[in-house]
Amino acid sequence: MNLSGPRLPSLDALLRLPEMADAVALHGHGAAVLALRTVLDDCRAAAELPSPVDLAARASARLADLARPRLRRVFNLTGTVLHTNLGRAVLSDAAIAAATMAMRDPCALEFDLDSGGRGDRDSLVEGLLCEQTGAEAATVVNNNAGAVLLVLAALAARREVVVSRGELVEIGGAFRVPDVMRAANVKLVEVGTTNRTHSRDYEATIGPRTAALMKVHASNYRITGFTADVPRAEAARIAHDAGLPLIEDLGAGSLIDMTVFDLPPEPVVRDCIAAGVDVVTFSGDKLLGGPQAGLIVGRKDLITKIRKHPLKRALRVSKMTLAALEATLIAYRRPDLLPRDLPTLRHLTRPIAELEAMARRLVPLIGERLGSAWTASVAASAAQVGSGSLPDAAIPSCAVALRSVKNSGRALAALAARLRALPVPVIGRIHDNALLLDLRCLDDEAGFAAQLEHL
Repeated sequence: MNLSGPRLPSLDALLRLPEMADAVALHGHGAAVLALRTVLDDCRAAAELPSPVDLAARASARLADLARPRLRRVFNLTGTVLHTNLGRAVLSDAAIAAATMAMRDPCALEFDLDSGGRGDRDSLVEGLLCEQTGAEAATVVNNNAGAVLLVLAALAARREVVVSRGELVEIGGAFRVPDVMRAANVKLVEVGTTNRTHSRDYEATIGPRTAALMKVHASNYRITGFTADVPRAEAARIAHDAGLPLIEDLGAGSLIDMTVFDLPPEPVVRDCIAAGVDVVTFSGDKLLGGPQAGLIVGRKDLITKIRKHPLKRALRVSKMTLAALEATLIAYRRPDLLPRDLPTLRHLTRPIAELEAMARRLVPLIGERLGSAWTASVAASAAQVGSGSLPDAAIPSCAVALRSVKNSGRALAALAARLRALPVPVIGRIHDNALLLDLRCLDDEAGFAAQLEHL
């Protein structure tokens, strides 16, 4: 070893460099030391001898990379409005303001301002949920899977729950109804067949160990053809004649009739309660357009029992979720203004002419940045609701279609990667030898256009 030759500078010497001053001020002395030590170790392992300035630059870059959040804003141009991998529902301005207040300031989460005593966090939204659904009582947990688990554990543990075979669904993330029942210590009893279930199937299966009948909305698939299903009102009659509750997992769960907005029908929670369903569970971040939450509404005696179960505390939601949920539910008191106030409904109902005009403005801008190796054009697109909601509903939309002149699939994948590497990543979809940038969910056209220079 040549001990007299050039050597890497000491860590103290690097820390004294002017080039490290900003990094230390921004990230702290300890983090800067760790970054420099890592860079020096890497250089020793690779037998490199960079300049001190280069070493400082590498350490600063490492610190900047470590400080970058993994949860980043993106442009959702996939054509899927409620994209599970991109965060599902975008919250309203009112919900964002309410959640911000709850994060920034002390708030009356479990404090009764009238009496000055302890309050119940469920009371913040229970009245609104009952108002919008016609239920006697309501409670909230972290998501709909948690809601189903809690309801089954509270009402049917160590007993049997009857479900039609055609409703034993699996949704995204391998959430399966039979698995949830096992986790809740409930025995699943299947009735009927995959495509046909009759009233007599339920009636013949009810026994002394039956705790409840359960219906599960097949939100992410359809069985068509030679089929039969027991309507919820009939299922409720069968359950009540046997002295049992009827539970329904609605999944997406809508508080309004979606056909009013020229969208396909989806079960409305109020209709389920009116038909005699005793407990209904549904999501907060799907068609409701609010934060992630599992909403449970129904008979007061059953909701009281559900609230008392130990799992309720384990699955309860934060003050930020409750604040955003309350603001979202308040918006439903103005049903005619929902497409204005809730981003989810606004995205689902945007006029196609508005999207086409936006596409015509963006095509020349994108085409100029990509150059002659690409063509950019206005293209018809089919958007979807997503997150298991309205699986058969193709919503007419409009996209900017980007095609490689060489018709290269590898070039399309490389372009998709370039778009994901933009300051605000752009997520599109590859379809029919084109990269489609569906504009249905693009609200910030100016921000999107401004970052095209980075292409």
